[in-house]
Order: sequence, then structure tokens, then C-alpha cells
Amino acid sequence: MSDKSDYPDPEKLALADKLNLETGKLSWPELQRHFARGMVIVVGTELDLIDVAIKLTEDDKAQFETWTAENKVWRAHDEDAIHWQETDPVFWSVVVAPWVLVQTIQSANS
Repeated sequence: MSDKSDYPDPEKLALADKLNLETGKLSWPELQRHFARGMVIVVGTELDLIDVAIKLTEDDKAQFETWTAENKVWRAHDEDAIHWQETDPVFWSVVVAPWVLVQTIQSANS
């Protein structure tokens, strides 16, 4: 007999499915207005974008503090914008209002 804890939480699965359906690709020009409002969170490529969105939805501050300390998640800053202007990247994105979470897929100049 299997322990109940071996099975994923159905509510988290439903949220993950919902967020996954809401992901999309964005280019830097499409992201600029969100950056100008200070609402962009960058997710490092070593993390799963949906997992990070779930933790944000759950307001898991401890996990975000860990990721921030490890430079795996950060609020986009001017240096990011300069780099994006130069490299013209494409991002996977998902909105967890008011935030736009982005993860670089590729750079047009790479």
C-alpha cells in the first residue's frame, strides 16, 4: 500500500496546469513596458518557471529569499535591460499579477 504523501497535491497540479497554459513567449520590446513599471522578475535557467510561479502564488517568502541569495531569482534591474537591448532575447513568461516572470530562452544575437 502506498503512502498518501507519495502522490502530488491535486491543488498544486491544477495550479501548475493553469499556469502552464498561461505561459508564452515574449520578446524584449514586448517586455519593456513591464520592466519600466518595475514588475519583471527574472528566473534563472536552472529553475522551472512554473515552480517559481507556484511559489510566488503561495507567497513562499522563505523559498524566494533562498533563490534570491543564490542569484537564481531577482527583480530585473537596469543592467538586465541593457543586456537585453544588446542581445534581443526571447523569454518564456508567465504573469502572476502584478508580476511578470521571465526566463531567457535564447538570444537573437547568440
